[in-house]
Amino acid sequence: MAQFLIHRLWPSLLVLGLMSFVAYSLIGLMPGDPVDLMITADPKITSEDAARLRQLYGLDKPIVERYGNWLMAALNGDFGYSRLFAKPVMEALKPALANTVLLLGLSFALALAIALPAGIIAATRPYSKLDYAVNAFAFAGISVPSFWLGLMLIVVFAVLLGVLPAGGTGELGKGGVWENLKYLVLPVATLTIASVGGHARYMRAAMIETLRQDYIRTARAIGAGETRVVLHHALRNALIPVVTIIALDFGNLFSGALITETIFSWPGMGRLIYDSVMGNDFNLALVALLLATLLTLVGNFLADVAYVALDPRISFREVER
Repeated sequence: MAQFLIHRLWPSLLVLGLMSFVAYSLIGLMPGDPVDLMITADPKITSEDAARLRQLYGLDKPIVERYGNWLMAALNGDFGYSRLFAKPVMEALKPALANTVLLLGLSFALALAIALPAGIIAATRPYSKLDYAVNAFAFAGISVPSFWLGLMLIVVFAVLLGVLPAGGTGELGKGGVWENLKYLVLPVATLTIASVGGHARYMRAAMIETLRQDYIRTARAIGAGETRVVLHHALRNALIPVVTIIALDFGNLFSGALITETIFSWPGMGRLIYDSVMGNDFNLALVALLLATLLTLVGNFLADVAYVALDPRISFREVER
């Protein structure tokens, strides 16, 4: 186990380091910088003042040198200052991260709770009416654009029926539980419907492939019940490719869903990254993007651990290879 952790740690750190340099370089090469925005906001700033400001912020140095200075400060726990929020980056990041974890965490858990059982049931009754119904719902969820779905939910439940708010967030400590949770209903429903179809299709395909294997026929031949065959023998092996897809979606929990958050005015990571990039808030955009990269790597690591838990034939040494 220790060798596995060490083996996975170094490539992950290397990927994170490369991503930090690439993201820093791309953001730094964008047209305009904070000083340009200051000049636009205050025409009285002279060229000499602009030059002094660029020297103060280190913007007059080569991008490699600027990256090195930022990296050394980041390793010491200083991620810089957010220009848009006028506060340290981590303080500006925490509220948006908490909102995104709440929104996407609920939708992710709900989508899996619906998709996995639906895929299993459809696979055990292939080409039946139930299977066609699950497939139809899955294709509809995959095909419908999330922005259109969100707008339709707003029109029906907020405008016509008036039972749910069209957007915004609740205020902690004010009102009851429902007064805060009702703001989550429509965005969570939008994200859940948009993602449940893909997971259901993956689960169905994996289960159908597994149920065709020889050891499943053997289990049935020796008298094992259908429930035991499906849940004990087939499910664990069928989950292995599905876990890979779930791990890839893990990073999305923290990078946010820009379109859904914009439609419902939800202050999450998606909007934060977009606003920071458009506002040339280099420090905030960089740290937010790196956080999404880090948690995607964490998701891949957890997927490797899940492989070992699901299939006893797989060991940590085999995963290392």
